[in-house]
Amino acid sequence: MNRPLDLGTAARFRRERQLDVLIPTCNRPAELAVTLSGLAAQEGVPGFGVVVSDQSDDLPAYAHPAAATMVRALRHRGHPVLLTRRLPRRGLAEHRAYLLDLSAARYVLCLDDDVWLEPGTLRRLVTAIGELGCGFVGNAVHGLSYVDDVRPETHGHYEEWVGRPVPERVRPGTREWHRSAIHPAANLLHVTEKLRLPPGAWRAYKVSWIGGCVLYDRAALVDSGGFDFWRRVQVNHQGEDVAAQLAVLERHGGAGVLPSGAYHLESPTTVTDRGVEAWEVVLAESDAPQPA
Repeated sequence: MNRPLDLGTAARFRRERQLDVLIPTCNRPAELAVTLSGLAAQEGVPGFGVVVSDQSDDLPAYAHPAAATMVRALRHRGHPVLLTRRLPRRGLAEHRAYLLDLSAARYVLCLDDDVWLEPGTLRRLVTAIGELGCGFVGNAVHGLSYVDDVRPETHGHYEEWVGRPVPERVRPGTREWHRSAIHPAANLLHVTEKLRLPPGAWRAYKVSWIGGCVLYDRAALVDSGGFDFWRRVQVNHQGEDVAAQLAVLERHGGAGVLPSGAYHLESPTTVTDRGVEAWEVVLAESDAPQPA
């Protein structure tokens, strides 16, 4: 029988460290347990913290015995874990802004609650952002049910960075915007297989945005506005991650990293009312002509 789970406190958790993982969750106890299990198996990034913020209708997802066990496993392996609830719901962007405010780490990994990370993923991402010196790096998530669905017409969107990524202004309708075609299904997995990289090697490539697993330089994210635009979008929105990444790209640059160790669990979405694309609202404001 599971004993009561220590939730931790924000005051104890918020410390300067190399990395915090920020996980918003809602009505997904099984998926959260799998996501946490991937984090518990990571090595090479000692002492990273984990924050889980829950918006479930009933009991929080971390109260499920499987998820609670993974919380204890993380703590047993030396990782601080903070468990919180954020209600009432004010939208995806507000939830991410809340999580970001709980961290004082140099890097923050925005990780969705339905993504499993294979061992070695965190070390590779932290190594990449340290060497590249850009605002974010990310692992696009693989959908393994599509592993036999090869789409060669998307592979041409793969373009490697030579040297450090530079800031880019990416907008809809441009060639750069269509880079995102490489990320759905198992497209990136197929591109990676064709490269035949030696063990331990990785490559940085040009992106428009990445969903599910994005590691930010926290200072760069905050400098670019973070998710504070949540006040300017209606509650029922999506695309908040796109809005934040476009802003960081424009100021500090960013890159995708392959091989990706992120795997999508392919569970049904819990975001069923998506009336507004947050990035459309933010871009309309930022690109509007300024009064003379």
